[in-house]
Amino acid sequence: MTKHRFSPAEREAVYRAISERRDMRHFRPEPIEPEVMSRLLHAAHLGPSVGFMQPWRFIRITDARLRGDIAELVEQERARTAEALGPRGEEFMRLKVEGIKECPELWVVALMDQRERYVFGRRTLPNMDLASASCAIQNLWLAARAEGIGMGWVSLFEPTRLAELLGAPRGSEPIAILCLGHVDAFYERPMLELEGWDSRRTLEELIWENRWRSAEG
Repeated sequence: MTKHRFSPAEREAVYRAISERRDMRHFRPEPIEPEVMSRLLHAAHLGPSVGFMQPWRFIRITDARLRGDIAELVEQERARTAEALGPRGEEFMRLKVEGIKECPELWVVALMDQRERYVFGRRTLPNMDLASASCAIQNLWLAARAEGIGMGWVSLFEPTRLAELLGAPRGSEPIAILCLGHVDAFYERPMLELEGWDSRRTLEELIWENRWRSAEG
């Protein structure tokens, strides 16, 4: 047994937050306590980043008109996605894919501008800035679940248009709209699974050894 291992109760809490994290779309209107929101953002800021570049920028949306503009931007992309899905378009349009108008806290996460000067870790894998910011978002997500706060990650938007709405500098790139708030209950399983859209693959399907596994196995 390693001396660095957490206690059984602490380990169970970590694994529980991971297994019960959900992409939430239904929220109650009461605000999140400022001290809780501060803890969530601090957890995000502790995320790992390649070259310690810390590429994430969190923008809180408090202007009602701007929130409405963001909701409209997402709705436009929702319609385009339905069209691109072809036969599944109508099924997609019946899904609730965001809670932008209902959530008490709305945040946009963007990649910083001038990322090209960060070469460490990005020379051959330039998208490691996106991977780093995604880790920060996951930290926030898991901390939110531990606090009993629901969070949903919305990706249905055109980044350039959202950047314009935010007055973001050239070179920056919005990657996520985050809806946060108290919820009546966390979904028993991921909503897309509950709605029959898709199901989680088995772990055995996704773990290979030494070589890429062919479709035939």
